[in-house]
Amino acid sequence: MRLGVLAAALIGITGSQALAQQPAASAPATNAAPLKTEDEKTVYALGLSIGRSIKLFDLSPAEMELVKRGLSDAQGNGTALVDLEKYGPKLQDLAKGRQEKVGQKFLEEAAKEKGAVKLPSGIIYRDLKVGTGPSPKASDTVKVNYRGSLTNGMEFDSSYKRGSPAEFGLSDVISCWTEGVQKMKVGGKAQLVCPSKTAYGEQGSPPTIPPNAPLVFEVELLSIGGQGADVPRATPKK
Repeated sequence: MRLGVLAAALIGITGSQALAQQPAASAPATNAAPLKTEDEKTVYALGLSIGRSIKLFDLSPAEMELVKRGLSDAQGNGTALVDLEKYGPKLQDLAKGRQEKVGQKFLEEAAKEKGAVKLPSGIIYRDLKVGTGPSPKASDTVKVNYRGSLTNGMEFDSSYKRGSPAEFGLSDVISCWTEGVQKMKVGGKAQLVCPSKTAYGEQGSPPTIPPNAPLVFEVELLSIGGQGADVPRATPKK
């Protein structure tokens, strides 16, 4: 990712989707100035978007103060303390390392959930409702309803919201789905927590899925068989 692309992400190039899909922000403190104009609300939304975009850096309070200082200095309120041409390109490696750390912690916590089973690939499978029908094979076509989320809870795809189940061949999707859905039975619902290597890996799926991001899917297996042409957008095979 070039510096310009990363910078665009940090100022919320995907902000409209993030703001629409993220839970509402908590109420402001009683002594906070109310937002009166549309410009004030839009600028505040910019702050929300930046904050949510940099969550992948897993910044400490002290590091957040450095970010605030950098923002202030960039507006001409101080002299830049580093050469952006030198240190800007390092943002990608920092984001990658922090995302891997956060992702690993999330996977460890998910594996502790009651009923969770960690598969050899690292996928964490958990039945939400046990089905009574047959289980599919990798060569089968399945019909499912599903929703996909990032580890921060942002939903990036949902067949429920589209109002139509998805049909696809299990051999045509990300390996997390290929392996995880085979453990299900028709009529059942399961949660799949996918390590990034079983999802979109180092490339991610811009603009909604960042690099090295574990993903969380809730999958409802409706049936096996049929002519599966509607491959869900969240899970194309890489």
